[in-house]
Amino acid sequence: MSQQITTELRQWIVTQATAGHSAESVLQSMKSSGWDEDVAIEAMESSLREHLNQQAVAQGLPPAVPVPEPELTDSPLYLDAGDRRVAVLSAMAMPRVVVFGGLLSDEECDALIEAAKPRMSRSLTVATKTGGEEINDDRTSQGMFFQRGETELVRRIEARIAKLLRWPVHNGEGIQVLQYVPGTEYKPHFDYFDPDEPGTPSILKRGGQRVGTVVMYLNEPEKGGGTTFPNVFLEVAPKRGNAVFFSYERPHPSTKTLHGGAPVIAGEKWIATKWLREGEFR
Repeated sequence: MSQQITTELRQWIVTQATAGHSAESVLQSMKSSGWDEDVAIEAMESSLREHLNQQAVAQGLPPAVPVPEPELTDSPLYLDAGDRRVAVLSAMAMPRVVVFGGLLSDEECDALIEAAKPRMSRSLTVATKTGGEEINDDRTSQGMFFQRGETELVRRIEARIAKLLRWPVHNGEGIQVLQYVPGTEYKPHFDYFDPDEPGTPSILKRGGQRVGTVVMYLNEPEKGGGTTFPNVFLEVAPKRGNAVFFSYERPHPSTKTLHGGAPVIAGEKWIATKWLREGEFR
């Protein structure tokens, strides 16, 4: 008979956590009482997540929403991405950051760059005051967008990301390819749309909030160009074929997902970015 996670159990878990008991001791207590380990872990994670969300909302923060998430329960070295095995190089809980190794092949990196080159122009950013697009001095790259599913290569990569992050293909924006030359950068920013800006409601009509970002490195600059997370003093090196994924369950700085593209010092940097929405992106 399957074990049921009751309201009383959830309340007990929260009480133990707020009393200062460690996760290990709570888990051991549940196992000693006959709870299956997998059920106990799920009960702990879901109960504490719900409790933290209630606390956050009570303090005036937006409610949390479901986000893309790779299956990392058993700390795997590799994940099945459908047509490719992808390495898990590192993972961080707060902010939720995962670095993947070998998400793209060298041939796929080269093909994305070559397909993008004829269509490059000065990168724009979403203008949350109007709902349109604008040139932003904080972002000095060149870029272009592929339509979702535009080519066989794009479809293959989109399906791989969807499998890896367990998030529907149709909830993704089109892949954007960006080029940074020496001196260009993208200063630290958040990828979610600010709920307090007047243009945000019109932006959200196309698929809801952004809830996740995948940055794929298509080449390796000689110096500089890492992806930085200033709030947690993290920098991800732009290693060709690798990618960094991060998610944000509410449009708020408490997610600690402030990030930027560090200035390229020598050489050039090519990346492909994939933004993921709450719902179907139209």
